[in-house]
Amino acid sequence: MPNALQHIRCFLLDMDGTIYLGNKLLPGAGELISVLRRLGIEFLFLTNNSSRDKQAYVEKLAALGIGVRRNQVLTSGEATAIYLQGIKPGAKVFLLGTPTLAQEFAAHGFQLVSRAGDPDYVVLGFDTTLTYQKLWDACDLIRAGTEYVATHPDFNCPLEGGKYMPDAGAMIAFIEASTGRRPKVIGKPNREIVEAALTWTRVGREEIAMVGDRLYTDIAMGKEAGLTSILVLSGETRQEDLERSQFRPDYVFASVGQLAEALSREADDRGD
Repeated sequence: MPNALQHIRCFLLDMDGTIYLGNKLLPGAGELISVLRRLGIEFLFLTNNSSRDKQAYVEKLAALGIGVRRNQVLTSGEATAIYLQGIKPGAKVFLLGTPTLAQEFAAHGFQLVSRAGDPDYVVLGFDTTLTYQKLWDACDLIRAGTEYVATHPDFNCPLEGGKYMPDAGAMIAFIEASTGRRPKVIGKPNREIVEAALTWTRVGREEIAMVGDRLYTDIAMGKEAGLTSILVLSGETRQEDLERSQFRPDYVFASVGQLAEALSREADDRGD
C-alpha cells in the first residue's frame, strides 16, 4: 500500500512535463512549491534532462517565478559525473553533450577528449548540439570496446503545445542499431540517481515521493526504489498510456496543481 500523502516529508520533483513545458510554467506548479514550503516539506528537483547544468535550471526556475538553491537541483548529468568520479577520477571522456554538460564534467575533474584521445568512456547525454560525426566517432569507439555510459533513457522531451523533441533514448537506439551495444544508464529509473538524491536528505525512503510525468522513468524509479510514486498527466503520459502500462503509480493527478490541492486539504483536515 502506498504511504498516505500526509506522511510524505520529501518530494522528488521531475521538471520537464511536470513543473514546466518548454518555457511555460505548468498550472499549479508555483502553488505546489508554496504549499510544500508552508508545510515544511522538503523538495528536490530531479531531472533526467542533461542538456543543462544545475545553475541553468536554477536560473530557469527563477525566471518562471520559483526561487531555489543550487543544492535543490540534481540532474542526470551531475549524477553521471558523480558516478564516474567514484570509479575513475580524472578519466578521459568522449562526450556527446551540450557545452553546459561539458562544463559539468570538467568541473568534476574529467578530461574531455576526442576520438583520437583514447578515451576511457563514451558518455552520451541529451546532446542538442549533436552532429553525425560525433555519432560516428562514438559508434566506432563503442564498437571497439570503450566503456559506454548514458545520462538517462528518455526517448522524448515534451514541449509546449503537445510537441516533443527526440531525447537521449532515441540517440541510444541509434547507437544500438549500429553497434549492438547498450549503455550503462545512470538517470531515472536507475538506482545511481536515487542514491545521489538520498544523500541530500535524512528522510527515510518510506517518507519520500517521486512526482513525474513519465511511467518508464519517474514511476518505474519510484516503484523500484521503494518510494511513493505520483504520476501527473501534464507531460508525456496520457491516460491511455497508463491503462496499458506495466508501471502502476500509487497516485495519479492531472497536474501538480491538483497534487497541491490534495496536500492542502489534508493539512487543513489535520489543522496544520
